[in-house]
Amino acid sequence: MDYSVSKDALKDKVILVTGAGDGIGKQAAISYAAHGATVILLGRTVKKLEHTYDEIEAAGYPQPAIVPLDMKGATKQNYIDMVDTIEGQFGRLDGVLHNAGLLGVLSPFDQIGEDTFDDVMQVNVKSQFLMTQALLPLLHKSDDARIVFTSSTVGHVGRAFWGTYSISKFATEGMMQVLADELSDSTIRVNAINPGGTRTGMRAKAFPAEDAELLKTPLDIMPLYVYLMAPEGQAVNGQCIDAQPKK
Repeated sequence: MDYSVSKDALKDKVILVTGAGDGIGKQAAISYAAHGATVILLGRTVKKLEHTYDEIEAAGYPQPAIVPLDMKGATKQNYIDMVDTIEGQFGRLDGVLHNAGLLGVLSPFDQIGEDTFDDVMQVNVKSQFLMTQALLPLLHKSDDARIVFTSSTVGHVGRAFWGTYSISKFATEGMMQVLADELSDSTIRVNAINPGGTRTGMRAKAFPAEDAELLKTPLDIMPLYVYLMAPEGQAVNGQCIDAQPKK
């Protein structure tokens, strides 16, 4: 599949990226900015967000904004307040990349701790539900808006010992499909990306013995991330696309 877009495909667009402090979220924020978007960087660790901010500024891309938020502890009201801030500053929102996520602990199903389960569901499912619900009125103000969720290979087919994370990603894909169907007659397109094995901190935690040099970098998989936010990807709705399809 050809995911090429024009150099300024995201010019004048305002895009929110969660988990923008490192890994795929950081690279997506930089790539969106490189294509002309004003990016809102959301994450838990201000120092990491500042590094992403500085890289975007140094490259001469549109000035980003920072929204520090811990999705594990955030309430519905926190998201409503966040939307008020975005609306006050930008007047609208053209896209959101739900990239932040928790891996939890890989363990047999009967040993999954309730606290771990609750934390993963809070960050990977409930926070994205609450945030999207709060953002929808703002997204409806855009004439071409996008919501992109992040799934996983274990969000397509369950895998032993990946219980909590796998269940959360099945829920993510379900949420994406429900929204895409509901919004199919609107100006909002909703999709999900399965990044596949990528050289990130989360991947290293899940596969400590793996040779990371053999993996694709976040930059390698960016064409799909940009395409789904760009006018070129407007026809795509309700899909979960593998960034690294099996040959």
